[in-house]
Amino acid sequence: MSDETTEETTDVEQAIDAATDAVRVQAEGLPELEDSHTESAGMGLPHLLNVPVQVTVEVGRTRLSLAELVKLGPGSLIELDREAHEPADILVNGKVVARGEVVTIDKTYGVRITSVYQN
Repeated sequence: MSDETTEETTDVEQAIDAATDAVRVQAEGLPELEDSHTESAGMGLPHLLNVPVQVTVEVGRTRLSLAELVKLGPGSLIELDREAHEPADILVNGKVVARGEVVTIDKTYGVRITSVYQN
């Protein structure tokens, strides 16, 4: 090794040592965690049952090119991948959890659940 290479290596090692000294990390003792599995913690299934979720009913899908999409307007029809008699997917936060048939309830749409997925 040349003297120049040895000097560069020594300079790099010194810089690493200086940087290491500047950022010494010490493990501090953390307080013990309390058992939060008690009633006083306020958590549990009853509390979680109030968490809102997004429910979506999907009657079908299709793929369109951008050119087809920009041509859509009032009166345009989009053909979906399901037949009219097939059940719709019921999704909770984007995950399919059940299937059902689309119905009308007064003046709004609804869905009658026909099957629920396990797991």
